[in-house]
Amino acid sequence: MAAAKKDPSADPSADLGVPMSQVIRERIQGANRRFFANDNIAEFIQPGEKEALLKEVEEKVQSLLQSLVIDIEADHNTRNTGKRVAKMYINEIFGGRYHEIPGLTEFPNDKRLNELMIVGPITVRSCCSHHLCPIIGKLWIGVMPNESTNLIGLSKYTRVAEWIMCRPQIQEESVVQLADLLEKKMNPDGLAVIMEADHFCMQWRGVKDMDSKMTSSVMRGSFLKDPTLRREFLALMGNGFRK
Repeated sequence: MAAAKKDPSADPSADLGVPMSQVIRERIQGANRRFFANDNIAEFIQPGEKEALLKEVEEKVQSLLQSLVIDIEADHNTRNTGKRVAKMYINEIFGGRYHEIPGLTEFPNDKRLNELMIVGPITVRSCCSHHLCPIIGKLWIGVMPNESTNLIGLSKYTRVAEWIMCRPQIQEESVVQLADLLEKKMNPDGLAVIMEADHFCMQWRGVKDMDSKMTSSVMRGSFLKDPTLRREFLALMGNGFRK
């Protein structure tokens, strides 16, 4: 798909006939930044370019369907599948790559709270980067604040978790990404993240094991150093575990 013609002074690489994905890719490479499947690239997408990218992906999906020997012209069920899939990937299930981080309401710890806080279970949906199959599960977050910790609104935990998870990736890396972000934003004494999920790359294909789940955990600061705190967190979150 050709990108819309732009003012060359605004972006010399955006010439007529250059696919929008290539324009964005070259912009990222020019900044010497990586663009792995689980990276956010929103800062490199300029206004209006997402629409051109959607159209490019739509055409590529239609081409994939044709290569799968599906009559997308006569079959009314797949005639607009390319458009639907492009919107689904870029705006929804991979939205954490193309959308900026949601606004986080932060406020100081005026009451000097220093007791364990647990948020969860948060329902999370992600996508395996190996087969692009769904990963669906639950997430728990434990925070041990201090007087200099920036507290965030309860709903923002869910929003930032969704932003991290809505990318193609593996579960082990996603919980680390979430922990890194929360630790940077909040600066707590301790942080814990536990995720348990079903992987459709095992249930839908391959061994087709419908019962196996994967559990990943990240323990930082006092959760890592203090076994009593870690046991308290695990015991309290255990009420919702495996439900």
